Amino acid sequence: MSEKSWPDYRAVWRWHFYAGLFCIPFVIVLSISGLIYLFKPQIEAWNDRNYDNLQMTGPLKPASQQVAAALTAFPGSSFVSYELPEFDSSSARIVVKDGETQMRAYTHPESLQVLHTVPENSRLMRWIFRLHGELLMGDRGSNLVELAACWTIVLLITGLFLWWPRNAKGFGGVLYPRLFKGSGIFWRDIHSVVGMWISFCAIFLLLTGLPWAKFWGDYFKQVRQVTGTAVAKQDWANSSRQKSGEDDSPGAAEHGEHANHNVNSEHGGARRSKGAGSAEIKPIDLAVIDIMVANVAPLKLDAPVIISAPGGRSPKWNAKSNTANRTRRVTIDLDPKTGAMLSRENFEDRHWVDRAVGFGIAAHEGALFGWLNQLLGALTTLGLVLLSASGAVLWWRRRDQGVLGAPRPMLNPRISWGLISIIVLLGICLPLFAVSLVFVLLVEWLLLSRIRSVQTWLGLMPAGS
Repeated sequence: MSEKSWPDYRAVWRWHFYAGLFCIPFVIVLSISGLIYLFKPQIEAWNDRNYDNLQMTGPLKPASQQVAAALTAFPGSSFVSYELPEFDSSSARIVVKDGETQMRAYTHPESLQVLHTVPENSRLMRWIFRLHGELLMGDRGSNLVELAACWTIVLLITGLFLWWPRNAKGFGGVLYPRLFKGSGIFWRDIHSVVGMWISFCAIFLLLTGLPWAKFWGDYFKQVRQVTGTAVAKQDWANSSRQKSGEDDSPGAAEHGEHANHNVNSEHGGARRSKGAGSAEIKPIDLAVIDIMVANVAPLKLDAPVIISAPGGRSPKWNAKSNTANRTRRVTIDLDPKTGAMLSRENFEDRHWVDRAVGFGIAAHEGALFGWLNQLLGALTTLGLVLLSASGAVLWWRRRDQGVLGAPRPMLNPRISWGLISIIVLLGICLPLFAVSLVFVLLVEWLLLSRIRSVQTWLGLMPAGS
């Protein structure tokens, strides 16, 4: 490779190597958890099968009595939400807040027996969601996942550059792996060819996952403020408290949007006003839930349809289609006395930025275009696991005893303004990548490059020195 070539092949290879060592463990964990989450509808349907095939012999009890039964199961609890039954044989799903824990109660709509209870955040797919998005570590884990995602994007881009055929003779090792040319060529081809086929889908998954990340999500909100595209409330959450339902502030989304409601069974169904300095208890007859159900059920929104009591300072009730395909979601505000529709927001009514993010998230979760979306997501995540495994094998085969195995830099590398421009662009789009890159370069310059043994082990010594 000539020194005049741009960008320098060896320099790209070095960054690809280091990014791979950091990213591989995260890519494997996130790919497997993401693969499981792709099939959330099927998994949850299987887990809840015993509560969706109930035998009904008589008339069903009103929703208010179903809610009262759930509240009675948790003395002192407060009402959070009621989910409209999807099938005639389905149990009622009622979420109540017991102390600081949200509990889901499966209630028989005829006998009012509470069939099963489980903490919302202990449900399997909620656990997978938190593992995938924050490694079960809250916002700190979210930052770590985002950092790994940023460097995985760099890893894939540099991998495509390294894969690009320069002196190829045929399509072997370019579009398909050569499986019978020896183990060295086998693993190299598996790594490069699989990477080529899945890179664009993988980059799409990584980019569409960023709105959930704490650091990037806050950065995105600030950009929207500056550009005048901000909205009062978005349809996704990027902080751990919002995702777990512990925050009902304006802008809290997903499971936190209507989380802290206080309809208390000990006060005949009462809501504690959350106005500034107020601790007033205002009685609410649980029968109002029947009014809300009667108004929402005929709308035939996509399941699951969640009816939530007033939260925060708003007196309005809320109904929302929480379907996984966000392009079909609907949010409705209801009059607290009559249940009449006060406002309705369909997907097409949202800001174009929110619609773009909604499309991306729906595709990310495998919900945008049915089973084909799930299949494409599954092939991509499985490809990322194979890519990581083959990369680890290539590193292990390459490393010599006593060194890490990184490609050594050239003696007199020249500055490439084109490469610097690409890095700056990535830094603007991925600020956590920029911060981490500056940190790594400073550590290498101030510390690692001054210790000869470390230089040798890390491969920082220029080739030929």
